[in-house]
Amino acid sequence: MRTLCSSTLIGEFFVIGFAALVAMKDPDLSMATVWTVSGTAMLLSLLLCGLVTRPGGVALGWALQLGLIASGFFVPLMYVLGLMFAALWWASVHFGRKVDEAKARFAAEGGPSQADAA
Repeated sequence: MRTLCSSTLIGEFFVIGFAALVAMKDPDLSMATVWTVSGTAMLLSLLLCGLVTRPGGVALGWALQLGLIASGFFVPLMYVLGLMFAALWWASVHFGRKVDEAKARFAAEGGPSQADAA
């Protein structure tokens, strides 16, 4: 699960950065506000790469997804990108857990031995 979720979060890191560049052009938003909010979200996406398998990690990931969707109030394209990344996050969590379960089942069955490999 960690690999799939981390890949999604790294993609979000870049999308958040590019959205911040777009949001800077909004005359109603100060540059400090844009980069404080965006920088915090970017930092959270990086930190979540390491926390995703810990308790609450997936829930924090969902909170980040909701934040991305909500950022569409300032950069309308983020509604679409936020929904796309929320779908990717769901798929990463869902299929990542299935892969982890299959790996655990394979390891419990003994997997291929060293003698079989030679």
